[in-house]
Amino acid sequence: MHLKNSLTITCLCLVGVCTSLAEAGDKVVTPKDGVIKLFNGKNLDGLYVWNRGTAYEDPRKIFTVKDGMLHISGDGYGGLITKKDYRDYHMVIEFKWGEKTWGNRKDRARDSGVLFHCHGPDGGYGNTWMASIEAQIIEGGVGDILVLTGKDPKTGAPIPTSLTSTITKDRDGEKVWKKDGEEITISAGRINWWGRDPDWADKKGFRGKDDVESPFGKWTRMDVICKGGDIEYLVNGVVVNAGSNAKPDHGKLLVQTEMAEMWVRKWDLYPLGKAPKYQK
Repeated sequence: MHLKNSLTITCLCLVGVCTSLAEAGDKVVTPKDGVIKLFNGKNLDGLYVWNRGTAYEDPRKIFTVKDGMLHISGDGYGGLITKKDYRDYHMVIEFKWGEKTWGNRKDRARDSGVLFHCHGPDGGYGNTWMASIEAQIIEGGVGDILVLTGKDPKTGAPIPTSLTSTITKDRDGEKVWKKDGEEITISAGRINWWGRDPDWADKKGFRGKDDVESPFGKWTRMDVICKGGDIEYLVNGVVVNAGSNAKPDHGKLLVQTEMAEMWVRKWDLYPLGKAPKYQK
């Protein structure tokens, strides 16, 4: 085959892949009749990768399935993303850290997260993730809220994302969720979960005195409940953060790779009010 023809076919295939991924999100799904398994325990059906530097390819096999679990090697920055958009659901993810950390985060706190209400182009936030709201997964900070307003890579136009919450401030002036606190709306930045240690340090193995996430090597359950524009985070059955008036109020979901190894044994969406109760 001539090189010119080969390149033409390759480009058309890539366009087809990108188009199919975009079209997959056109219909917004709400779980009603039972659980939707975002990760089915067998393969990555219904999901696709987008990693910094390799886009829709995963040459280093960051995301694989081993022994019925999703294994995230952590070797890079990016995510595993649902092909469909979702709204009004109760998400449950069960995860634990692995030993391996990488690169400039080799000695830093193990870091990951689940992004939801993802919208706009892949890589629209920092050429790595999507504009979204994040349920933070980091040692000592599981349950922080991050709001990621993106930017269109082609035009530079903003991809707005916002959330309202109620807060207080800690001794360092950082925003901390408080149920009856001051109401604010943010389009960027972080709202710490209520018990985040004020002496938190970005170092591997950090654990705060009030942390409700499980110790290293043990499974942690995180719940993200999205009802209309309202969101609520639970970690091991404890409400740790919340917000309202989320814009947008639907979108794809994404589990990150952020230079730390992580295992996931469950990543499900339940109809509102139908998720199983947390059990120790």
